Amino acid sequence: MSRLFTLASIAVFATALTACGVTDEERAITGSGIGGAAGYAVGAPVAGALVGGATGVFTEPDDVNMGEPIWEWD
Repeated sequence: MSRLFTLASIAVFATALTACGVTDEERAITGSGIGGAAGYAVGAPVAGALVGGATGVFTEPDDVNMGEPIWEWD
């Protein structure tokens, strides 16, 4: 039960935060980083990075859009 809760928590957190970027590559990189950090917090950084990266790749920019990346601000 605890492992299922941990994986579900990582998936929810990664889904909520991974779409930071416009291209698939940007979302995969940021998703992996955020998912890895969330996974580290609960003891599963590799699983978090994998879930976050996959979520970033398989989402469209309009699915979860957190705005323009900071490096593109004027």
